[in-house]
Amino acid sequence: MRLLLMACCLSVVPAFAQKNKTQNVILVTLDGMRWQEIFNGADSSFMNQQQHLKDGMLREKYWRDDLQARRAALFPFLWKTMATQGQLYGNRQAGSFVNVTNNQWFSYPGYNEILTGKADDARVNSNDKFYNPNQNVLEFIQSKPGFSKKVVAFTSWDVFPYIINDKRNHILVSAGQVSAPNPTNETENMLNKLMRSVPNPLGEVRLDAFTFYYGLEFMKKNKPRVIYFSFDETDDFAHAGEYGAYLNSAHATDGFLSELWAYVQNDPDYKGTTSMVITVDHGRGPGKDDWKHHGGKIAGADQIWMAVIGPDSPSVGEVKSGQIYQKQVAQTLASLLGFTFKSDPGQGDAVASATNK
Repeated sequence: MRLLLMACCLSVVPAFAQKNKTQNVILVTLDGMRWQEIFNGADSSFMNQQQHLKDGMLREKYWRDDLQARRAALFPFLWKTMATQGQLYGNRQAGSFVNVTNNQWFSYPGYNEILTGKADDARVNSNDKFYNPNQNVLEFIQSKPGFSKKVVAFTSWDVFPYIINDKRNHILVSAGQVSAPNPTNETENMLNKLMRSVPNPLGEVRLDAFTFYYGLEFMKKNKPRVIYFSFDETDDFAHAGEYGAYLNSAHATDGFLSELWAYVQNDPDYKGTTSMVITVDHGRGPGKDDWKHHGGKIAGADQIWMAVIGPDSPSVGEVKSGQIYQKQVAQTLASLLGFTFKSDPGQGDAVASATNK
Protein backbone atom coordinates (compact mmCIF):
# COMPACT_ATOMS: atom_id res chain seq x y z
CA MET A 1 0.00 0.00 0.00
CA ARG A 2 1.33 3.44 -0.85
CA LEU A 3 2.03 5.84 1.96
CA LEU A 4 1.28 9.38 0.86
CA LEU A 5 2.40 12.39 2.84
CA MET A 6 2.59 16.13 2.58
CA ALA A 7 6.12 17.18 1.68
CA CYS A 8 8.35 19.19 -0.57
CA CYS A 9 7.85 17.56 -3.94
CA LEU A 10 5.16 15.71 -5.85
CA SER A 11 6.12 12.05 -5.60
CA VAL A 12 4.87 8.87 -4.03
CA VAL A 13 6.47 6.53 -1.52
CA PRO A 14 7.06 3.13 -3.15
CA ALA A 15 4.55 0.32 -2.76
CA PHE A 16 6.66 -1.45 -0.13
CA ALA A 17 6.27 1.40 2.37
CA GLN A 18 4.88 0.50 5.76
CA LYS A 19 1.21 0.83 6.63
CA ASN A 20 -0.01 4.27 7.67
CA LYS A 21 -0.42 4.98 11.36
CA THR A 22 -3.22 7.45 10.62
CA GLN A 23 -6.69 6.13 11.41
CA ASN A 24 -8.47 9.49 11.81
CA VAL A 25 -8.20 12.75 9.91
CA ILE A 26 -9.18 16.33 10.72
CA LEU A 27 -9.58 18.90 7.95
CA VAL A 28 -9.64 22.59 8.93
CA THR A 29 -10.18 25.62 6.69
CA LEU A 30 -9.90 29.34 7.52
CA ASP A 31 -11.98 31.19 4.97
CA GLY A 32 -9.99 33.77 3.01
CA MET A 33 -6.99 33.78 5.36
CA ARG A 34 -4.07 35.30 3.45
CA TRP A 35 -0.70 33.57 3.23
CA GLN A 36 0.91 36.95 3.86
CA GLU A 37 -0.17 37.02 7.53
CA ILE A 38 0.55 33.32 7.99
CA PHE A 39 4.21 33.74 7.06
CA ASN A 40 4.86 37.42 7.83
CA GLY A 41 2.53 38.14 10.72
CA ALA A 42 0.48 41.31 11.03
CA ASP A 43 1.01 44.08 8.48
CA SER A 44 1.53 47.34 10.39
CA SER A 45 0.49 49.42 7.38
CA PHE A 46 -3.04 47.94 7.54
CA MET A 47 -3.59 48.44 11.27
CA ASN A 48 -5.48 51.71 10.94
CA GLN A 49 -8.22 49.93 8.96
CA GLN A 50 -10.73 49.16 11.67
CA GLN A 51 -13.48 50.98 13.51
CA HIS A 52 -13.56 49.24 16.87
CA LEU A 53 -9.92 48.57 17.78
CA LYS A 54 -7.18 51.12 18.33
CA ASP A 55 -4.04 50.92 16.21
CA GLY A 56 -1.87 50.97 19.33
CA MET A 57 -3.68 48.02 20.87
CA LEU A 58 -3.11 45.96 17.74
CA ARG A 59 0.56 46.89 17.60
CA GLU A 60 1.07 45.90 21.20
CA LYS A 61 -0.68 42.58 20.65
CA TYR A 62 0.67 41.56 17.25
CA TRP A 63 3.58 43.71 16.12
CA ARG A 64 7.16 42.55 16.64
CA ASP A 65 10.17 43.88 14.76
CA ASP A 66 11.49 40.37 14.28
CA LEU A 67 9.57 38.42 11.61
CA GLN A 68 9.69 35.07 13.42
CA ALA A 69 8.45 36.64 16.63
CA ARG A 70 5.77 38.62 14.78
CA ARG A 71 4.19 35.65 13.02
CA ALA A 72 4.37 33.59 16.22
CA ALA A 73 2.54 36.36 18.07
CA LEU A 74 -0.36 36.05 15.64
CA PHE A 75 -0.23 32.26 15.15
CA PRO A 76 1.50 30.69 18.16
CA PHE A 77 0.25 27.16 17.45
CA LEU A 78 1.26 27.23 13.80
CA TRP A 79 4.76 28.46 14.56
CA LYS A 80 5.48 26.70 17.85
CA THR A 81 3.87 23.34 17.04
CA MET A 82 3.17 22.97 13.31
CA ALA A 83 6.55 24.45 12.37
CA THR A 84 8.42 22.05 14.67
CA GLN A 85 6.29 18.90 14.45
CA GLY A 86 4.51 19.32 11.10
CA GLN A 87 4.81 21.02 7.73
CA LEU A 88 3.87 24.47 6.40
CA TYR A 89 3.50 25.35 2.70
CA GLY A 90 2.90 28.59 0.83
CA ASN A 91 5.60 31.10 1.75
CA ARG A 92 6.06 32.43 -1.74
CA GLN A 93 8.86 34.73 -0.61
CA ALA A 94 10.86 31.64 0.37
CA GLY A 95 10.04 29.67 -2.80
CA SER A 96 7.07 27.56 -1.69
CA PHE A 97 3.98 27.97 -3.87
CA VAL A 98 0.39 26.82 -3.28
CA ASN A 99 -2.38 27.77 -5.72
CA VAL A 100 -5.98 26.99 -6.52
CA THR A 101 -6.67 25.55 -9.98
CA ASN A 102 -10.22 26.91 -10.38
CA ASN A 103 -10.55 30.28 -12.09
CA GLN A 104 -13.19 31.70 -9.73
CA TRP A 105 -11.09 32.48 -6.63
CA PHE A 106 -13.95 32.63 -4.16
CA SER A 107 -15.53 30.32 -1.61
CA TYR A 108 -17.86 27.68 -3.11
CA PRO A 109 -15.48 26.89 -6.00
CA GLY A 110 -12.58 26.72 -3.54
CA TYR A 111 -14.36 24.37 -1.16
CA ASN A 112 -15.49 22.26 -4.10
CA GLU A 113 -11.86 21.94 -5.22
CA ILE A 114 -10.67 21.09 -1.71
CA LEU A 115 -13.29 18.39 -1.22
CA THR A 116 -13.62 16.91 -4.71
CA GLY A 117 -10.05 17.15 -5.97
CA LYS A 118 -10.88 19.16 -9.06
CA ALA A 119 -12.05 22.52 -10.28
CA ASP A 120 -15.48 22.65 -11.91
CA ASP A 121 -15.66 26.13 -13.37
CA ALA A 122 -18.57 25.28 -15.67
CA ARG A 123 -20.95 24.20 -12.90
CA VAL A 124 -19.49 25.55 -9.67
CA ASN A 125 -19.14 29.27 -10.30
CA SER A 126 -21.26 31.00 -7.65
CA ASN A 127 -21.84 30.99 -3.91
CA ASP A 128 -25.54 30.19 -4.37
CA LYS A 129 -27.19 27.41 -2.37
CA PHE A 130 -27.26 24.59 -4.91
CA TYR A 131 -26.44 20.95 -4.24
CA ASN A 132 -22.97 20.10 -5.48
CA PRO A 133 -23.14 17.50 -8.28
CA ASN A 134 -19.57 16.33 -7.67
CA GLN A 135 -18.58 13.43 -5.43
CA ASN A 136 -16.46 14.60 -2.51
CA VAL A 137 -13.79 12.85 -0.48
CA LEU A 138 -15.91 12.89 2.68
CA GLU A 139 -18.64 10.76 1.16
CA PHE A 140 -16.01 8.58 -0.52
CA ILE A 141 -14.43 7.83 2.87
CA GLN A 142 -17.82 7.38 4.51
CA SER A 143 -18.56 4.55 2.05
CA LYS A 144 -15.54 2.56 3.27
CA PRO A 145 -15.78 -0.14 5.97
CA GLY A 146 -15.44 1.32 9.45
CA PHE A 147 -16.40 4.86 8.43
CA SER A 148 -20.19 4.68 8.19
CA LYS A 149 -21.66 7.53 10.25
CA LYS A 150 -18.11 8.43 11.32
CA VAL A 151 -17.67 11.40 8.95
CA VAL A 152 -18.99 14.80 10.06
CA ALA A 153 -18.60 18.51 9.32
CA PHE A 154 -18.97 21.53 11.59
CA THR A 155 -18.99 24.74 9.58
CA SER A 156 -19.80 28.37 10.19
CA TRP A 157 -21.07 29.14 6.68
CA ASP A 158 -24.63 27.98 6.08
CA VAL A 159 -23.92 27.00 2.45
CA PHE A 160 -21.95 23.90 3.46
CA PRO A 161 -24.87 21.44 3.47
CA TYR A 162 -25.11 22.22 -0.25
CA ILE A 163 -21.34 22.11 -0.89
CA ILE A 164 -21.04 18.71 0.80
CA ASN A 165 -24.48 17.67 -0.51
CA ASP A 166 -25.82 16.15 2.69
CA LYS A 167 -29.10 15.50 0.88
CA ARG A 168 -27.31 12.90 -1.26
CA ASN A 169 -24.85 11.37 1.17
CA HIS A 170 -26.50 12.01 4.58
CA ILE A 171 -23.27 13.23 6.15
CA LEU A 172 -23.94 15.19 9.33
CA VAL A 173 -23.26 18.83 8.46
CA SER A 174 -23.77 21.29 11.31
CA ALA A 175 -23.74 24.68 9.63
CA GLY A 176 -24.86 28.25 10.14
CA GLN A 177 -27.05 29.24 13.08
CA VAL A 178 -27.76 25.64 14.07
CA SER A 179 -27.75 24.58 17.73
CA ALA A 180 -26.83 21.17 19.10
CA PRO A 181 -29.96 19.01 18.67
CA ASN A 182 -31.12 17.15 21.77
CA PRO A 183 -28.36 18.46 24.06
CA THR A 184 -27.25 15.89 26.61
CA ASN A 185 -24.81 17.79 28.83
CA GLU A 186 -24.22 21.19 30.38
CA THR A 187 -21.71 22.24 27.73
CA GLU A 188 -24.19 21.77 24.90
CA ASN A 189 -26.96 23.45 26.87
CA MET A 190 -24.75 26.46 27.56
CA LEU A 191 -23.59 26.69 23.92
CA ASN A 192 -27.20 26.62 22.74
CA LYS A 193 -28.15 29.33 25.23
CA LEU A 194 -25.21 31.54 24.30
CA MET A 195 -25.77 31.20 20.57
CA ARG A 196 -29.31 32.47 21.02
CA SER A 197 -28.19 35.41 23.15
CA VAL A 198 -24.76 36.58 21.91
CA PRO A 199 -25.09 39.35 19.28
CA ASN A 200 -23.90 38.10 15.91
CA PRO A 201 -22.96 40.65 13.22
CA LEU A 202 -22.54 37.93 10.58
CA GLY A 203 -26.17 37.15 9.82
CA GLU A 204 -26.68 33.47 8.98
CA VAL A 205 -22.98 32.71 9.46
CA ARG A 206 -22.36 31.12 12.85
CA LEU A 207 -19.64 32.65 14.99
CA ASP A 208 -16.56 30.45 14.80
CA ALA A 209 -16.31 29.81 18.54
CA PHE A 210 -19.69 28.06 18.45
CA THR A 211 -18.70 26.03 15.41
CA PHE A 212 -15.52 24.89 17.16
CA TYR A 213 -16.98 24.02 20.55
CA TYR A 214 -20.01 22.27 19.07
CA GLY A 215 -17.61 20.17 16.99
CA LEU A 216 -15.21 19.50 19.85
CA GLU A 217 -18.05 18.38 22.09
CA PHE A 218 -19.30 16.09 19.31
CA MET A 219 -15.83 14.56 19.06
CA LYS A 220 -15.73 13.87 22.79
CA LYS A 221 -19.15 12.18 22.74
CA ASN A 222 -19.20 10.36 19.40
CA LYS A 223 -15.55 9.89 18.31
CA PRO A 224 -15.90 10.48 14.55
CA ARG A 225 -12.99 9.28 12.45
CA VAL A 226 -13.16 12.16 9.97
CA ILE A 227 -14.19 15.66 11.02
CA TYR A 228 -14.13 18.85 9.00
CA PHE A 229 -14.05 22.24 10.73
CA SER A 230 -14.65 25.25 8.48
CA PHE A 231 -14.22 28.69 10.08
CA ASP A 232 -15.50 31.83 8.38
CA GLU A 233 -14.89 35.01 10.40
CA THR A 234 -11.57 35.89 8.77
CA ASP A 235 -13.29 36.34 5.41
CA ASP A 236 -16.24 38.29 6.83
CA PHE A 237 -14.07 40.76 8.71
CA ALA A 238 -11.72 41.16 5.75
CA HIS A 239 -14.60 42.04 3.44
CA ALA A 240 -15.72 44.61 6.00
CA GLY A 241 -12.24 46.16 5.99
CA GLU A 242 -11.83 45.43 9.70
CA TYR A 243 -8.16 44.46 9.83
CA GLY A 244 -8.08 44.30 13.63
CA ALA A 245 -11.07 41.96 13.77
CA TYR A 246 -9.51 39.89 10.97
CA LEU A 247 -6.32 39.51 13.02
CA ASN A 248 -8.19 38.76 16.24
CA SER A 249 -10.28 36.10 14.52
CA ALA A 250 -7.19 34.51 12.98
CA HIS A 251 -5.49 34.48 16.38
CA ALA A 252 -8.57 32.97 18.02
CA THR A 253 -8.73 30.24 15.37
CA ASP A 254 -5.09 29.41 16.03
CA GLY A 255 -6.15 28.95 19.65
CA PHE A 256 -8.90 26.55 18.55
CA LEU A 257 -6.31 24.54 16.62
CA SER A 258 -4.08 24.39 19.68
CA GLU A 259 -6.93 23.19 21.89
CA LEU A 260 -8.04 20.66 19.28
CA TRP A 261 -4.56 19.21 18.86
CA ALA A 262 -4.04 19.03 22.64
CA TYR A 263 -7.31 17.11 22.96
CA VAL A 264 -6.28 14.72 20.18
CA GLN A 265 -2.92 14.07 21.85
CA ASN A 266 -4.57 13.18 25.14
CA ASP A 267 -7.54 11.08 24.04
CA PRO A 268 -6.84 7.34 23.68
CA ASP A 269 -9.10 7.09 20.60
CA TYR A 270 -7.10 9.73 18.73
CA LYS A 271 -3.60 9.87 20.22
CA GLY A 272 -0.89 8.83 17.78
CA THR A 273 -3.41 7.92 15.07
CA THR A 274 -4.73 11.31 13.93
CA SER A 275 -3.52 13.61 11.16
CA MET A 276 -4.68 17.20 10.66
CA VAL A 277 -4.63 19.16 7.40
CA ILE A 278 -5.21 22.94 7.47
CA THR A 279 -5.79 25.13 4.43
CA VAL A 280 -7.91 27.90 2.90
CA ASP A 281 -10.49 28.25 0.13
CA HIS A 282 -8.94 31.25 -1.63
CA GLY A 283 -6.43 34.05 -1.19
CA ARG A 284 -6.87 37.82 -1.21
CA GLY A 285 -5.23 40.83 -2.79
CA PRO A 286 -1.84 42.01 -1.48
CA GLY A 287 -2.42 45.77 -1.22
CA LYS A 288 -3.90 48.21 1.29
CA ASP A 289 -7.27 48.14 -0.47
CA ASP A 290 -7.45 44.85 -2.34
CA TRP A 291 -6.56 42.77 0.75
CA LYS A 292 -10.28 43.09 1.48
CA HIS A 293 -11.26 41.39 -1.76
CA HIS A 294 -10.87 38.25 -3.84
CA GLY A 295 -12.24 36.75 -7.03
CA GLY A 296 -10.95 36.21 -10.53
CA LYS A 297 -10.16 39.89 -11.11
CA ILE A 298 -8.06 40.31 -7.94
CA ALA A 299 -4.40 39.56 -8.58
CA GLY A 300 -3.03 37.09 -6.04
CA ALA A 301 -6.40 35.74 -4.89
CA ASP A 302 -5.42 32.31 -6.26
CA GLN A 303 -2.47 32.13 -3.84
CA ILE A 304 -3.10 30.01 -0.75
CA TRP A 305 -1.26 27.98 1.91
CA MET A 306 -1.44 24.59 3.63
CA ALA A 307 -0.22 22.89 6.78
CA VAL A 308 -0.19 19.29 7.98
CA ILE A 309 0.69 17.43 11.14
CA GLY A 310 0.36 13.80 12.12
CA PRO A 311 2.11 10.47 12.61
CA ASP A 312 2.70 9.88 8.88
CA SER A 313 3.99 13.38 8.09
CA PRO A 314 7.71 13.96 8.73
CA SER A 315 8.54 17.07 10.74
CA VAL A 316 10.06 19.21 8.00
CA GLY A 317 8.69 22.53 9.28
CA GLU A 318 8.44 25.45 6.87
CA VAL A 319 8.87 24.18 3.31
CA LYS A 320 10.89 26.54 1.13
CA SER A 321 10.54 25.12 -2.36
CA GLY A 322 8.06 23.43 -4.66
CA GLN A 323 4.58 23.90 -6.11
CA ILE A 324 1.42 22.21 -4.83
CA TYR A 325 -2.27 22.79 -5.50
CA GLN A 326 -5.56 23.03 -3.67
CA LYS A 327 -6.97 20.07 -5.62
CA GLN A 328 -4.45 17.75 -3.91
CA VAL A 329 -6.09 18.05 -0.49
CA ALA A 330 -8.84 15.52 -1.21
CA GLN A 331 -6.52 12.70 -2.23
CA THR A 332 -4.13 13.55 0.60
CA LEU A 333 -6.92 13.05 3.15
CA ALA A 334 -7.89 9.74 1.56
CA SER A 335 -4.28 8.59 1.24
CA LEU A 336 -3.54 9.21 4.87
CA LEU A 337 -6.29 6.67 5.61
CA GLY A 338 -4.95 4.23 3.04
CA PHE A 339 -7.42 4.96 0.22
CA THR A 340 -7.02 6.25 -3.32
CA PHE A 341 -9.53 8.94 -4.28
CA LYS A 342 -9.66 10.32 -7.80
CA SER A 343 -12.49 12.53 -8.87
CA ASP A 344 -11.32 12.35 -12.48
CA PRO A 345 -8.38 10.54 -14.13
CA GLY A 346 -5.20 12.55 -13.65
CA GLN A 347 -6.71 14.91 -11.09
CA GLY A 348 -6.79 14.96 -7.32
CA ASP A 349 -3.30 13.55 -6.72
CA ALA A 350 -2.08 13.46 -3.14
CA VAL A 351 0.36 16.03 -1.94
CA ALA A 352 3.51 14.01 -2.03
CA SER A 353 5.97 12.24 0.16
CA ALA A 354 8.93 13.47 2.13
CA THR A 355 11.27 10.82 0.82
CA ASN A 356 12.45 13.04 -2.05
CA LYS A 357 12.28 16.43 -0.38
